[in-house]
Amino acid sequence: MTRVLHLLKGDDAELMLTVITRQHAAGDDVTVVRLPGAPTIGLPAGVKVQRVPDDLTYEGLLQRIFESDQVITW
Repeated sequence: MTRVLHLLKGDDAELMLTVITRQHAAGDDVTVVRLPGAPTIGLPAGVKVQRVPDDLTYEGLLQRIFESDQVITW
């Protein structure tokens, strides 16, 4: 299982949602981190969402980046 981390800052939600849905359906462990100013979007059930700095510190985000197999920024 691939650990995928999506960092959301912009508002290209349509493409991001398509990619996340496919990865999640393939059995990947998908986490979305909403950076300050990022929009709220509806995600498939089972996709983890964290907000920086409310749920995750910047140090925690850096740790997540290094733990992930793939990091995608939007």
